[in-house]
Parts: sequence; structure tokens; C-alpha cells
Amino acid sequence: MSSSRAFRPLLPIGQVIVRGRSMEPTLRDGDRILVHWGGRAEAGRVAVVRLPGDRPLSVKRLTFRDPGGWWVERDNPAEGVDSWLVGAVPEADVLAMALFRIWPDPGRITHPRRAQ
Repeated sequence: MSSSRAFRPLLPIGQVIVRGRSMEPTLRDGDRILVHWGGRAEAGRVAVVRLPGDRPLSVKRLTFRDPGGWWVERDNPAEGVDSWLVGAVPEADVLAMALFRIWPDPGRITHPRRAQ
């Protein structure tokens, strides 16, 4: 995914490829998910966010809203970066809401998958 601040999708619905292990066991490296760009943010949902610094766009879980924006966390605390390291993500940097996984194992993204 692009880390450009000027990122603007052409359509409100799009596909994102997950990179890294920070959202395991819910999502794995290479999973393809359908997202709603500009969708309504809600605690507990998985979102595409822009983390501070020169990082690529990331897929994280929205935990709660605080005065600085959304607190985002990874499902795998042993991998990746989240608000415990960089603080809250401004509301404007919550870019898309995950709708469901399209490949592999199509389905909703509400609960972590069992370890295989």
C-alpha cells in the first residue's frame, strides 16, 4: 500500500492486501480484504489507518476513541506497530473500514481465527 498523504481511492469500495503478521491470527500476510474507504469508524472493527511517521498504510483494530483520535491495536502483540508505540491515530487517518476477507477463507473479520 502507498504511504502517500495524498492517497485518494477512486471508488468507495476497494481491495487491500494485508502485509505482515501484526493482525494474526485474525488476518495473515497475503490475505485480501474488501474495505469501505471513508466508512464509519467503530470500536472493535478492523480498519486501514495511516500511522505517524513514514510508515506504509496499516491494517489495525480500532480499540477506543480518545481526545487525540483513535487508539489502534494489532491482534498479535509480538509483531508490528500500534498506538502503544505511536499514540492515537487522528480521526482523519482512519481511512477505511474492513468489510470482510475475500481470499483465502472468505468471511467476516469480527473474531480472530483459530491458530492452524
